Amino acid sequence: QVQLVESGGGLVQAGGSLRLSCVASGIIFSGNIMRWYRQAPGKQREWVATISSGGSTNYPDSVRGRFTISRDNAKNTVYLQMNSLKPEDTAVYYCNTKVPFDSWGQGTQVIVSS
Repeated sequence: QVQLVESGGGLVQAGGSLRLSCVASGIIFSGNIMRWYRQAPGKQREWVATISSGGSTNYPDSVRGRFTISRDNAKNTVYLQMNSLKPEDTAVYYCNTKVPFDSWGQGTQVIVSS
């Protein structure tokens, strides 16, 4: 079975940084596209970053230039480095993969104080 386990969230002041991790099991990690999403209270889940199996990355305008997604295939881990954090980045952050089926972790809470 597919399992995704996120960690690294916490409380940080505006302008600070955090690095999130997501360890995957039950998939051929090196061949999977991996994504990060977030969900703020009362809002819909929002896509944050994508990394392909070859390492190509993509971001929405809201985080481009501040967030960096990366992967370590030897550790079955995808990371999200978040810099210059803003209060509006406060959310639960989720790791996702869609192969062999749409799978989500339990999420990790990020709170950015002003």
